[in-house]
Amino acid sequence: MKNQILNKTLLDDNELWIELKAGDEKAFSTLFKRYYSYLIQYGNSFSPFSEKIQDCVQDVFTDIWVYRNSLSDTVVVKAYLLSSVRKRIVRLQERDRVFNKSKSVDAIAFLFDFSIEQQLISDELTAGKVTQLNKVLNVLPARQKEALYLRYHHGLNVDEIAAILSVNYQSANNLLHRALVNIRKERKGTFILLIPLLTNWV
Repeated sequence: MKNQILNKTLLDDNELWIELKAGDEKAFSTLFKRYYSYLIQYGNSFSPFSEKIQDCVQDVFTDIWVYRNSLSDTVVVKAYLLSSVRKRIVRLQERDRVFNKSKSVDAIAFLFDFSIEQQLISDELTAGKVTQLNKVLNVLPARQKEALYLRYHHGLNVDEIAAILSVNYQSANNLLHRALVNIRKERKGTFILLIPLLTNWV
């Protein structure tokens, strides 16, 4: 069922993207409404300055509309939007004195706190397991944490994650692998119990 919903969303995204490129304002508005909150949440993981993040997200959509004729016909819309917001935040941090320590994509910290109990209420999993997983996820290195976030929260594949993080496929795959290894080391005997929590959290 989840795969069917995901495939339907991807199909809708592709159709809306083509219509947007053709100048359809309704398609543009639909994509904006569909992804705005996701992009704000993702952007807020890099900065406590929410107004700046809102500006970044709005600028991304503005550029998409203005330069729509030059955009590729074949993109994974969610991955493209996440990548565009991330790159714009990096550029903002490079030129803003408030963020003068951030010089590259690798330098920015991923501040998102995993808290997945709400997504799991319907599964009736124990609060103890959820608490364990949250604790383990939130002490992972920033890049591993972000890779897991993109994989399990947004359902992106390794190629898409690599594009967003500006790394090659193998590097993105290594980040995911090391994250799972770290979880295994921390939880040891409970690792098998925790994996279903991740795979259900999409």
